[in-house]
Amino acid sequence: MKRAYLDNAATTPILPEVVEAMLPYLRDAYGNPQSLHQWGDEARETIEEARGQVAALIGAQTEEIIFTASGSEANNFAIKGLAQAQQSKGKHIVISAIEHFSVLHSARTLEKWGFEVTEVPVGRHGLVDADEVAKRIREDTILVSIMHANGEVGTIEPIAEIAKATKKTGTLLHTDAVAAAGTIPVDVKELGVDALSLAANQFYGPNGVGALWLKKGTRIIPFVDGGVQEGGRRAGTENVPAIVGMGKAAELAQHDMSSRMTRLSRLRDRLIQGLSSTIDHTILTGHPTQRLPGNASFCIQFIEGEAMLMLLSSKGVAASSGSACTSRALKSSHVLAAMGIPPEIAQGSLLFSFGLENTEGEVDYVLEVLPPIVDRLRQMSPLYAKFLKQQRGGR
Repeated sequence: MKRAYLDNAATTPILPEVVEAMLPYLRDAYGNPQSLHQWGDEARETIEEARGQVAALIGAQTEEIIFTASGSEANNFAIKGLAQAQQSKGKHIVISAIEHFSVLHSARTLEKWGFEVTEVPVGRHGLVDADEVAKRIREDTILVSIMHANGEVGTIEPIAEIAKATKKTGTLLHTDAVAAAGTIPVDVKELGVDALSLAANQFYGPNGVGALWLKKGTRIIPFVDGGVQEGGRRAGTENVPAIVGMGKAAELAQHDMSSRMTRLSRLRDRLIQGLSSTIDHTILTGHPTQRLPGNASFCIQFIEGEAMLMLLSSKGVAASSGSACTSRALKSSHVLAAMGIPPEIAQGSLLFSFGLENTEGEVDYVLEVLPPIVDRLRQMSPLYAKFLKQQRGGR
């Protein structure tokens, strides 16, 4: 049976070069970076090298990178830490309605701590309007957090435009760039942000390691207490192998960015055009052009995404329905709901996310196996039967 892994938005496979870079630190170079001896010195120097590689990927200074255990931790750190550090100036925060749960839930936690949170709506393509953000900034607004790109529908947000509004009021701006960093060009200076989150497993590094970029001079309350690691801002013995892997993956992503984008965009467009022409009642979700190069997301009407995933899996195809964090929940995605997509249509969401190992042959394989799956499921769908009855009655 053919196999096609098209769920790179959930996690990407680790590149061989990344594994090679990590291996010595899984076997022989096991020193604690905080130890004052040769083994510790070697580990500490290696971490600083990786810190520089990650900084270079996003146009930052080396000392501005704080390593975390994931992109979700980086988001939690940014939202909670920045808000607490700024609360003497105000307790109002602005986010968008389509943020990752690590931002949304952090904001909900802040509400329990006495902060006020305002959500900015999005348009039907999942695009945040910079003017709408500006309208919601008040005198007591201390933080705005808008994601750089949405991993579920692929829409790339106008962060630089939003930054113009926050700079006018002196409001801090954080962006969740987990879906963007290492995939498309990201430069913190050009974006004009004050903090940015990223994760290694989105650009062919290991799971379980991420980073928060914090603009030099920006105050933040530590997220994990109890140690001097990461400049006293994130305690805990550093995961040296994973950090090394993230550094190497960042270096490769920076070097190969252009060619990767070209290749992934070609695969994405081939699938979008193919499915749109072979399966009726298919809706492309996300912005038609301002989207991530490897993201092809759809709503296929009259059937459920979970059923399509199981039948695709039986054919050796890995995809997802909604984001990686909602694919096991039998409810509509909050992202699609915020875009105004009715629940009965959003239930049929399907995301194919491409990576470096994917081929045109795999795209063609999906175009071969998915239409019969859709036909089979629609034959069992009461929604489709009702639709056909209405169509016949209309004649």
